[in-house]
Amino acid sequence: MTTATSPGVLTDPRPITDLIPSVAAECRRVLDAAVDRKWSMPAGDLEWSCRRTAAHVADVLFSYAGQVVAQPDAAYLPMELVVEDAATPDRLVASVVTCAELLHLACRAAPAGLRAWHPAGVADAEGFAAMGVVEVLVHTHDVTRGLGLDWVPPQELTAGALARLFPQAPDGDPTEVLLWCCGRGALADRPRLETWRWDPTVRS
Repeated sequence: MTTATSPGVLTDPRPITDLIPSVAAECRRVLDAAVDRKWSMPAGDLEWSCRRTAAHVADVLFSYAGQVVAQPDAAYLPMELVVEDAATPDRLVASVVTCAELLHLACRAAPAGLRAWHPAGVADAEGFAAMGVVEVLVHTHDVTRGLGLDWVPPQELTAGALARLFPQAPDGDPTEVLLWCCGRGALADRPRLETWRWDPTVRS
């Protein structure tokens, strides 16, 4: 069982799976306060708009939940979540939160020894949970930048996913390191990453 811990920061003994509701609640808290802003703006440095980024997060969480339930060994299931073009920002946020809960429930119910395909490597339930956590937190950060909000993911929500997906990450503030690992900016004397990859594969 992977727990949300990291040296030098507040630790949380829960599995990463059990952090998903807290991550979704934080996403809802910060984005619900900005539903009246211009979601057609680019999300941070992404080419996607804030709206498109939120829709992507909902879709990928839905896809991860499907992978955990179906346990395919060679590809994604041939399905996707489509968000209506007319969906308002509050409904986009609700879609993200709902799909996060689908992933949470799927991972909670996953049998021991579960394995499922992902492009970055075959993962277990905690690997998919960690990827879901990072998708929500990092893309929420992208969206808040696009909407002009001053927000970064809380340390207690980033530490576990950072340790799980980026085992070779440098020491430091887990939020700053996670954003660096995901190519969102420089870190001290380390330049911004132009390409990056996480590792959700099963740990021995």
